[in-house]
Amino acid sequence: MGWAATELVTALKRQVLALETDLRARVDGDDEHARQKDVLDAWRRYYDAAFAAQRTAASWQEWRNDRVTQAAVAWVLLTVFARYCEDNALLSPRWIGGADADHRAQALDARRAYFQQHPEHTDREWLSQIIGHFGKFTATAGLVDRFSPLHLVAPSGDAARALLEFWWQQDGDGQPLYGFAGVDTRFLGDAYQDLSEHAKKTYALLQTPEFVEEFILDQTMEPALADRPLQGFTVIDPTCGSGHFLLGAFARLHQRWQREAPALGARELVAKALDGIYGVDINPFAVAIARFRLLVAALHAAGDSSIEQNIGYTPHLAAGDSLLWGANQQLLPEDLLAGPAIRADATEDADALRSILQREHDVVVGNPPYITPKDAALNATYRKLYSTTHRQYALTVPFMELLFRLAHGSAGTRPAGWIGQITSNSFLKREFGSKLIEEFLPTVDLREVIDTSGAYIPGHGTPTVIIVGRKQRPSSDTVRAVLSVRGEPGRPDNPAKGLVWSTIVDHIDEPGFEDAYINVSDLPRQTFSSHPWSLSGGGAVQLQQQVDKQTAKLGERILVVGRTTHTGSDDAFYLPDAASERLRLTNDVVPVVLGEGVRDYTVVPHLDTVFPYDSDGVPSSLSDSALRYLWPNRSVLSQRIDFQQTLEERGLRWIDHSMFFPQRFRSPLSIAFPFVSTHNHFALDRGGKVFKQTAPAIKLPAGASVEDHLRLLGVLNSSVACFWLKQNSHNKGEGGGARVEAGYAARGEAWRESYEFTGTTLKDFPLPANTPMERAKLLDGLAHELQERSPAELAKRETPTAATLEDSRAELDRLRALMIANQEELDWEYYRTYGLIEVDLTYTGEVPGVALGERAFEIALARRMKDGVETTWFVHPLQISSPITEIPDHLPTAYRDLLQRRLDAIETNPHIRLLEKPEYKRRWASEPWDKQVESALRDWLLDRVEDRALWFDRDGRPTPQSVAQLADVLDRDADFRSVLRLWVGDPNATTGASLAKLLADEAVPFLAAYRYKPSGLDKRAAWEDTWALQRREDAGEKLGSPIPVPPKYKPADFVKVSYWSHRGKLDVPKERFISYPAAGRDTDATELLGWAGWDHAQQALALASLISARIDEGWDTARLVPLLAGLNELAPWVRQWHNEIDPEYGESVADTIDAELTSRLNEHHLTVTDLTSWRPVQSARRGRRAART
Repeated sequence: MGWAATELVTALKRQVLALETDLRARVDGDDEHARQKDVLDAWRRYYDAAFAAQRTAASWQEWRNDRVTQAAVAWVLLTVFARYCEDNALLSPRWIGGADADHRAQALDARRAYFQQHPEHTDREWLSQIIGHFGKFTATAGLVDRFSPLHLVAPSGDAARALLEFWWQQDGDGQPLYGFAGVDTRFLGDAYQDLSEHAKKTYALLQTPEFVEEFILDQTMEPALADRPLQGFTVIDPTCGSGHFLLGAFARLHQRWQREAPALGARELVAKALDGIYGVDINPFAVAIARFRLLVAALHAAGDSSIEQNIGYTPHLAAGDSLLWGANQQLLPEDLLAGPAIRADATEDADALRSILQREHDVVVGNPPYITPKDAALNATYRKLYSTTHRQYALTVPFMELLFRLAHGSAGTRPAGWIGQITSNSFLKREFGSKLIEEFLPTVDLREVIDTSGAYIPGHGTPTVIIVGRKQRPSSDTVRAVLSVRGEPGRPDNPAKGLVWSTIVDHIDEPGFEDAYINVSDLPRQTFSSHPWSLSGGGAVQLQQQVDKQTAKLGERILVVGRTTHTGSDDAFYLPDAASERLRLTNDVVPVVLGEGVRDYTVVPHLDTVFPYDSDGVPSSLSDSALRYLWPNRSVLSQRIDFQQTLEERGLRWIDHSMFFPQRFRSPLSIAFPFVSTHNHFALDRGGKVFKQTAPAIKLPAGASVEDHLRLLGVLNSSVACFWLKQNSHNKGEGGGARVEAGYAARGEAWRESYEFTGTTLKDFPLPANTPMERAKLLDGLAHELQERSPAELAKRETPTAATLEDSRAELDRLRALMIANQEELDWEYYRTYGLIEVDLTYTGEVPGVALGERAFEIALARRMKDGVETTWFVHPLQISSPITEIPDHLPTAYRDLLQRRLDAIETNPHIRLLEKPEYKRRWASEPWDKQVESALRDWLLDRVEDRALWFDRDGRPTPQSVAQLADVLDRDADFRSVLRLWVGDPNATTGASLAKLLADEAVPFLAAYRYKPSGLDKRAAWEDTWALQRREDAGEKLGSPIPVPPKYKPADFVKVSYWSHRGKLDVPKERFISYPAAGRDTDATELLGWAGWDHAQQALALASLISARIDEGWDTARLVPLLAGLNELAPWVRQWHNEIDPEYGESVADTIDAELTSRLNEHHLTVTDLTSWRPVQSARRGRRAART
């Protein structure tokens, strides 16, 4: 194999993307002649049936795109399968190539002969010959049967030719660039998750590494084989993906049949083993890969060399939704899996799915998706079918219930089945897991709970746990548990030999084993019958028991904890505070606090939210500006669902927040905290804001004083609280739980992991009898002083200079050192309060400032570094410090003595040794000073460029300006010049070049064709359909059905990432400026801009004026078309919002714009279609030299 698997997958991914573009055009492209006959009508019927049966709540575009992806991957895989068979001589014909040049010539000759016989055909028909040939043989018929996505839509002849040309590429020696002779099919199994980015995100594709699969089969399949007959033995993976579990199970069954029935022939042994293999996956192309891999494995096991033989290798595989087809069918709506609904999904074989999932199996294994169900209809259906689903559940929950459902029960003729899965550990501590843990798992025989979150498992960016059990009543009073002490200290060269994983495998059967990485214990079963679970070892259990001795709970002292509002569509309601003023929304918004805005005793909101309530939280009307701002998303907002009801069903207005808690808003004092963070951050807020779910607020009973809040603020910010919260909260992993290709590893750096701190968990936090407030009051005051000294606040008060910024930095450093020192006092005060130490180890004098790196635990950590411990604590870019092993001499003698006593306590007291670690100590992380300054200066400059006077002429008419024109005006402003040069870092920088750099990513083009890629334009068309229906509704028309919610945008839909950053998934304009590409004067090469604060009428008038100016300059029609297209896009909005008659002119601005557009179209002999179909010419891209073909 002369190529790397990743190289081929990347190349195949490009082929899939190209085919997707072609197939979309074949379904419903603009060129009706290019469409495949009857496909659009058939797909529309299928979609309507699926929507009516609540098989989907997706928009037509989303549903269509998913099927297009399935078809594209199916056609690409068809050629992969064919090439594999060609190179390994598994069949006689050749369609594409072969293992060498001679075989390639045979394929080309065969193709040439085919076209001589069928000159009217294209390469689409030539590729279809593969389908026909595969369909002749039992072994391969399942790859191309009528349920394959191949039959959904076929590519154009040109696209088929391009796919052939991909395989015809040769290397420098004239050999096929990609060959498969002797190649194991595992590369396909590992690579399937990356063939399509759309499918990867839609289905949460993630393959199970072989060493994990082997371990789970060891724990389940081996004991199952030992306690029941081999005849009739079955294994199922209802989330089979590309078949890793199935391949491993097949190999084991085949070996077992060879031992038990040696007299049988080779093929019969293989057939018996295959007959025990069952698999289902919702992703059709994953099933196709699994089927092909099992076929190849069967051929090898039987010693066969060709698929063109009478061999009955038929594993039981099908594509479908296991959660639907495997559920109790009596609970399903009548038409969900029957009638038009099932026909709506041509890739589902109903008979096969029922035969696989409506029976019981000896072993059930799987690696279910970790995501929450995104489709609203399916989400609701799963909730009805599975009793364990709760709140915002992840799919791990219903799948665990399904896995047990699929196993043989103890009351049957065979022993109880075994279940094994690796899954996200999110259910352990997140609230949605409570029903699963407290109501379902106690009813089955839970055998093993293995914390694998510390093991390095490639591809798993989410912390995981392995669950092993049987479908029977509990058989003992204990459960084998593998508890995590420390994670993998690095990325092992061979993940199967990683320190943590190897320790788990080697010692799973040794209760009482303990080392630096895991504890193996037989814990009381009742431990696993209450939510949440804690799987920490290394003394954590004993420490928590000590903390839990406190009898008071936080929930007894507070009124409520949670968000104050939930919009249900943040992208529609939220906007930067600068945009609120630009869009004339200042009276319609309030600051909204997000989790990242709560840090180190401060609450700093960076966004506003449209707020249709008054200061008492009573519903009120919005301004015209706010209504116009929200109107494009009216259908999205109207169809928000909470409590399983729409807003209208709940008596709310479409402009309302989906959930708003006026009582929480009216009460000014709050203790806010981030829902997800690496450490505990609680801050006292004094009112005027709303809090998002990511920044819940604790509210105390009416009459509670500031002092009452400060008492809680102190204990909640202690390292004891950090420890307790982490023991009882969901660990989302480093980076907040995003899946990363590198895998979830490096748990030796536990301080980098994010946790999810819920209000429910927080209510159970044990409070000591004494909660002093003095240190919390001091820290609260210091935090507010520090915030006032930040560059951002300085820039709001005055024109920033190098001198004032340097003064602020010195004061900030002083204040932060005092905060660091006083936080240490608070931590050590609460160690004694909770009974973890007997002596008082706080400082009695005036606390000196302490720098990062000078705290007792950091000195202890630096000393351990000398002994070989590795850490990035001191070099993280947000908290850089120097590791020191000796107590600093500059500190007062008494304080140095105290630090030594604290170091002694860390050494001798196991509780303190556990707490005085980076994972429980405040990081004091902050943006580097240079970045803070750059951001503050940038905002100051951009605010000045937004000065209204720059964007209107003397008569008040909106006027686009080039960067050169802006520079000419702003260069006369001494303050602007000085701040601009300070921002650039060059006192001699020119205003023009510096301004161009400043504004480079601050504008979004005026025209959709400039903003979006083809996928984005496709979604834009859906949005325009929705707006047209909304306008009809506004006109009083009664629509027959709800207005469809159009698909949301993704970063890949925009031409530039900066456009996505400004617009987001709902394409809401929040940018500062409008750009007019290629629309400037021929004598001015700088970018032409407009102000995003213009309303639609002003934008249209500015564009009309620009068109007139360019006509006067002699521009031809071709150059004017995009400008006219922009005017055409604005016209409906101007008609909608600016249709009132101007008494002075006797017509509305809408009439003026319509007349202008009509006149220009007539003048230049253009049609509206000419405008809507215009696309910018793509500039040629440089790339690597193409391979020979």
